[in-house]
Amino acid sequence: MDIALIAMSGIRAHNPDLTEMGMTLPGFVERGRAIASLPSLSLLTLAALTPERHTLSYHEISDFDEADELPEADLVAISTFTAQVKEAYQVAHLYRRRGVATVMGGLHITSCPEEALQHSDIIVIGEGEGVWPRLLEDVEMGRAEATYDARGCEYALADAPVPRFDLLDTDHYNRITVQTNRGCPWRCEFCASSILLTPRYKMKPVAKVIEEVRAVKALWPRPYIEFADDNSFVNKRRSRELVGAMAGEGVRWFTETDISVADDPDLLEMLREAGCAEVLIGLESPSVAGLDGVELKRNWKLQRIDGYREAIRRIQAHGVAVNACFILGLDGDGPEIFEAVESFVEETNPFDVQITVQTPFPGTPLYQRLRDEGRLLEEGAWEKCTLFDVTYRPTGMTAQELERGLIDLGSRLYSEDATRRRRKGFMDQWRDGRRAARAPESKETVV
Repeated sequence: MDIALIAMSGIRAHNPDLTEMGMTLPGFVERGRAIASLPSLSLLTLAALTPERHTLSYHEISDFDEADELPEADLVAISTFTAQVKEAYQVAHLYRRRGVATVMGGLHITSCPEEALQHSDIIVIGEGEGVWPRLLEDVEMGRAEATYDARGCEYALADAPVPRFDLLDTDHYNRITVQTNRGCPWRCEFCASSILLTPRYKMKPVAKVIEEVRAVKALWPRPYIEFADDNSFVNKRRSRELVGAMAGEGVRWFTETDISVADDPDLLEMLREAGCAEVLIGLESPSVAGLDGVELKRNWKLQRIDGYREAIRRIQAHGVAVNACFILGLDGDGPEIFEAVESFVEETNPFDVQITVQTPFPGTPLYQRLRDEGRLLEEGAWEKCTLFDVTYRPTGMTAQELERGLIDLGSRLYSEDATRRRRKGFMDQWRDGRRAARAPESKETVV
């Protein structure tokens, strides 16, 4: 079979007024471009699990207008974010009218399987790796099922193949993703990540991670690697093993983790030398009221809030930039949150800042709660799940106040002056850290 792998790419706000009113948000645009330029690791992994008798091609669509020249295929597998799922459905319908079988999977499809079945011939629920080979065989034999449910047959990352990076146009990407673990132990109410696909936090063997890094290096002479993890450094012993192995690879990399990375001095000492340029950390809010209840298991983030400032300083003192992420519109926060975030950022100087609005993605506890409370502005408006469009009624302000506050705060945080101050603040912290590391240990004076 000729199999076309199609990734819906690109991030943009749905409301055009957000752009007209100054929604350039350089900090997020920079991050958004990076995300948009990342290839679909899930499709490349499925490609590696595809028998050699099949022909594979990888494609990306950032706008539905680009669907006019869809590749020819016998089977099409489509990957998409929630915000683009309606365009992905349109692509699927175009293929179905041609008589081409379509497959869709991922977070949104797992959360909304009945909806997806109206648009795709075949859907995959849960982790696709475990069912993909059987699905292909069934399609070949003319006995394909409408639904392949991988829940209950958990996929072991020790069995993960090296993704088919060779299918990519090497000139098209400025960074490449490698996954080192899947899931996260902190069950945040709003989180629409791999915790919706896997019931537990699991880690890929370090040797396999390095094998994938080397596969990337074989294609890109100086790659920038992004670990496609929800939380890379949960297990500190394993983290030190991974970071130690990365030190010998000579690549720069970026990852997401939680604030506890600052608790491990040995790990912090290793990071920059191992090529870690930046860590993205979801602080969510500098407000106790905002954080209360965000993490559903034991309010872990609320328990850490008093240490946020020192943790940022400690990480950046080791030459690793922090991308501090905040969610605006949490239930405990009112209009005062915009000034609180700005003051926190000015005080702590994280190298990068990311601000978004609370977004109820399908399948998350947040979506279910807001739906039960009658607070969703429009059910099924997936195209507005962009992290910038307001899709619910906040408790501490109006939807309009939240939208305006996001824009105004963004214009201040991402101004040239503010960005320059943060970058200087990072360099000052790093310089102070190097100076402290060189200083001789103080000795008690014996009288």
